Amino acid sequence: MAGNVDAHHHVWDLAVRGQPWTEGLRPLERSFSLDDLRPHLATAAIERTVVVQTVCVAEETSELLAMAEEAPEVAGVVGWVDLCSCQVAGALGSLRDGPGGAWLVGVRHQVQEEADARWLCRPDVRRGLAAVGEAGLVYDLVVKHDQLPAVVETVAALEGVRFVLDHAGKPPIASGAILPWRDHIGALGRLPNVAVKLSGLVTEADHAHWRTDDLRPYVEAVLASFGPERTMWGSDWPVCLLAGGYEKWWAAARGFTASLGATEREAIFGKTAARWYQLDREDL
Repeated sequence: MAGNVDAHHHVWDLAVRGQPWTEGLRPLERSFSLDDLRPHLATAAIERTVVVQTVCVAEETSELLAMAEEAPEVAGVVGWVDLCSCQVAGALGSLRDGPGGAWLVGVRHQVQEEADARWLCRPDVRRGLAAVGEAGLVYDLVVKHDQLPAVVETVAALEGVRFVLDHAGKPPIASGAILPWRDHIGALGRLPNVAVKLSGLVTEADHAHWRTDDLRPYVEAVLASFGPERTMWGSDWPVCLLAGGYEKWWAAARGFTASLGATEREAIFGKTAARWYQLDREDL
């Protein structure tokens, strides 16, 4: 079972919890539910999704897991635990034992907000990452492009952890610069325990005026480094609303991959996410 998979989207309810990171981003300063997402999924013929945490609050993960239990579209949840805690394994166990716990497929932390560019290299963080791997879960990396050297070092050091690089490491598309980002992506691609999300690129470009030609060199670098078998598409909805919306990014991604074979496109738009996040495991 594969079909089209949206490997990266968010939901939030401002009546439950604020989203401080959206301040000043007017299109995002409201609540977003699965009901808001469903028309976009239907247009793109997306059958399953992976919902990803937005804030470093433990309660959010439990809420997302409970939602997944009731939502047929949601095939996996990437949640949050405190990686610096000595109790990462216990926290993950508690989440799995709670409502919807079987839908937990990964963990993420807003590394992009950490002032220390080498935060991932800290011993306590590495210990937490190892616990994520021991639990059989994926660790999603949301980082800025200048944090990629620490990403390469960390992925190489933790061979037993499966990583996913969100948003292709946020390349500086708006500036037109591609180096040293492309070199770091190449180094990551040579490590077998990391995959990449073809997501979030439109919001790294000029929001109002981006063209497919602006994104093409970065997409080509991702595919050259990781190949379709380790590349998965994600909408980054509703954040993509800042730069044209779900359908515009979906159409662009389909265009970028039009010259690939059917098997390669199936990997990018579904099978890679299903395999990397183990969405088809039998315990569900």
